[in-house]
Amino acid sequence: MPLNVPAPVIAIDGPSASGKGTVARRVAAALGFRLLESGALYRLVGLASRHRGVSSDDEPGLARVAAALDVRFEDDGIFLAGEEVSAALLEESSGTRASEVARHPAVRTALLGRQRAFRRPPGLVAEGRDMGTVVFPDAALKVFLTASVEERARRRYKQLIDKGIHANLAALSRDLAERDARDSARAVAPLAAAPDARQLESSELSIDQVVARVVRWYREGNPAGGGA
Repeated sequence: MPLNVPAPVIAIDGPSASGKGTVARRVAAALGFRLLESGALYRLVGLASRHRGVSSDDEPGLARVAAALDVRFEDDGIFLAGEEVSAALLEESSGTRASEVARHPAVRTALLGRQRAFRRPPGLVAEGRDMGTVVFPDAALKVFLTASVEERARRRYKQLIDKGIHANLAALSRDLAERDARDSARAVAPLAAAPDARQLESSELSIDQVVARVVRWYREGNPAGGGA
């Protein structure tokens, strides 16, 4: 890749529990690309701020937490200030807290440079809620991945139960609907498909089918692009 050409990006946006994380990981593996799970950064800010007693309404305090986030992403987990926190980040309270802190412009600004730094050769698959609209507006492929609230609640329920985490299906469905409304209505970087994003409704599709479609879309638009 020429030095003056930025590494290609596949941006996968969508609401919570739409399958973005799983799809992004598998697309990245198929193409040999790097991976950015932006939601984990906001969950980490939420978790770190809660540990420090910073209110979800304290925008300057939250921005300071975001700017100084001591985090490591490794194959065997996510570490916050040296503590393995992968399981804690999966809890619904972490997702709710992430949605609350993400509405603050100063927090999003503090994390923007950190997110863009993930863009390195041979390419990046970035998943979140504003990857294609704000963080990587020049992405080679933008996908807006959706599924019904009921289907997303079922998926999240299975994910939590499989990990031994207690969950209530009705409560999950309600929480997801509330989070969708909050994320879509926020003033800064709301949850929305980029005008040039390809919409992908996955309620009736398997993960394999979704991954295959995203990889095909990328390769159709970038015939010389990565992957085996």
